[in-house]
Amino acid sequence: MEKSLTKTLVFQLQSGDERLLSEAYHEARWVFNQTIQLAKDGADWDDISPRLEDEADLVKNTTQRIVAKALEALQQSYDRDDYNTPSHEKTGPYPLRMNFTEGYNLTLKDDRIHYRISAKPYNPVKGTLRGAPDNLELLEQALESDEWQVGTAEAMKRNGNHELHVNVTHLEATVQDETDAQTVVGVDINEDCVALAALREDDFVDSVVIDYPEIKQERHRYFTMRKRMQNAGQTAFDRVFEDKEESYVHDKLHQVSRRIVEWVQEFESPLVVFEDLKHMRDSIDYGTRMNRRLHSLPFHKLRSFVAYKAAFEGIPSDDIDPAYTSQMCSFTGCEHTARSNRRKKRFKCNACGRQDHADRNAAVNIAKKGLASLNRNVPALNTLPTVRKLRRQASGCVNQPTVTHPTVRGYQADGRVGVSE
Repeated sequence: MEKSLTKTLVFQLQSGDERLLSEAYHEARWVFNQTIQLAKDGADWDDISPRLEDEADLVKNTTQRIVAKALEALQQSYDRDDYNTPSHEKTGPYPLRMNFTEGYNLTLKDDRIHYRISAKPYNPVKGTLRGAPDNLELLEQALESDEWQVGTAEAMKRNGNHELHVNVTHLEATVQDETDAQTVVGVDINEDCVALAALREDDFVDSVVIDYPEIKQERHRYFTMRKRMQNAGQTAFDRVFEDKEESYVHDKLHQVSRRIVEWVQEFESPLVVFEDLKHMRDSIDYGTRMNRRLHSLPFHKLRSFVAYKAAFEGIPSDDIDPAYTSQMCSFTGCEHTARSNRRKKRFKCNACGRQDHADRNAAVNIAKKGLASLNRNVPALNTLPTVRKLRRQASGCVNQPTVTHPTVRGYQADGRVGVSE
């Protein structure tokens, strides 16, 4: 079964009436809570929306979308035997869900995208959108092209900023269903590299580690410059440096994600599998300096770029539980799990003595979990080929022959050793 390609674009709302938006978020929370309460009290679900449309201080379309979202969450909990049933006592602001041209509208003018959100009846909020260059470019394309359709959006407050999350759908591009996958590609994203491992039910297919140390180095350079200017009281340039850093990282991640997808395309009916790191930030606490490095890593951004580019090639993606993927030996019959197995980039199993590149070992474990999640047989792994470690030519690797694999153009082999510090 194929699915339409849909992407959620995130923007910041500039020059809007923050007070009116905040009031609308709290009214949306009231609609959500009332919907859950009425449904739990036995009200006919078809009667809830008309009733709340008259009572809520929101435009009718927005009320309808919030009610539909609340009932969808309730139905999902019923389908899971009442697991994680939504509460009717939700606190804090709640997103405004709206239909395009009804609850909100977008227009192009003076090379900028202007928004109009009907937060309250007869009280629209107006302003412009600010966001990543590729998101702005894609939204502009969606507004002007017949191949794209702009759909529902949600306005919300996150990390102190008012944001608009817009869904756009490519009407012609389709993505294969993940259950049809024949090859599972595990992806392990790290601070300075990404490791990939491809598995099928019958065998290990291939693996590669792609280095991008320049991103880490450049981010540290910008951090140092901003810190020095802050200490000198010259804060006016903070935003300038932040924009330059974001633009640099954005461009490099696009290059890396393109290489990843090119590599994945070589395999039969692939499925790209990532670690589910949604709650990773909550568990990170390694001291001030390390926390800053890890909390600001572009894990989600690179994952998003890879998933989106893969989807345009019809390749689906999924998440797995990341527990112990970096600590467990990937060899069948061993699978010894201990934190001491890994030291920096070296993986040495304390039980069987096997050594490997730590990130490649994690990518293999991710791929194994991906196969298991599809109820497929996981192949017996008793040996693994030597790691192919690839690096951009500009990063200084000039003494090794160029890799001839068609999906890694522009890279060179960084030695054949599978274990390094």
